Amino acid sequence: MPKLGIIIASTRPGRVGLPVATWFTERAIAHGGFDVTVLDLAEINLPFLDEPNHPRLRKYTKQHTKDWSAQVEAQDVFVFVTPEYNYSAPAPLINALDFLNQEWQYKPVGFVSYGGISGGTRSVQMIKQVVTTLKMMPLPDGVSIPFVAKLVKDGEFHPIESAGKAASAMLDELQRWAVALQPLREGKSGD
Repeated sequence: MPKLGIIIASTRPGRVGLPVATWFTERAIAHGGFDVTVLDLAEINLPFLDEPNHPRLRKYTKQHTKDWSAQVEAQDVFVFVTPEYNYSAPAPLINALDFLNQEWQYKPVGFVSYGGISGGTRSVQMIKQVVTTLKMMPLPDGVSIPFVAKLVKDGEFHPIESAGKAASAMLDELQRWAVALQPLREGKSGD
């Protein structure tokens, strides 16, 4: 069964990303097609990139990088649960991506984005440019949640019906792509 890493991109205190990620994690587990792991960037707490060597070399000198490398390497597929900050992706997510290189390669990635009127879609468009450079496969299927603050009550996310349908469709596609890209992951150069 493919291993799905759900990355919670927001690290802000009081973030709505945590209840959204909790909801999506429950959907992913119920889907039954993945071994699910949640990777919360607030808990992982990476500093800004502080390695002296380029990530493509995998000559890590810091324990936090070695730990992050092992966590990312262990996954076959990812979903980024991400807000949009100022028409852009959150800095902790970009930083987490920049720490590594080969560990991301040939892994499909889906997006659960949230925010105001745009539902985080501008953040996703920026992240897609980064992940394609890392040889990841960003899916066109995703979950976009506009006006998310109205859907979180007492720390719990209450999605509209279309979010659930979008999540199911994205998980089905992630499962297909995980299988399709498996030969490339197994044959990566540099491993």
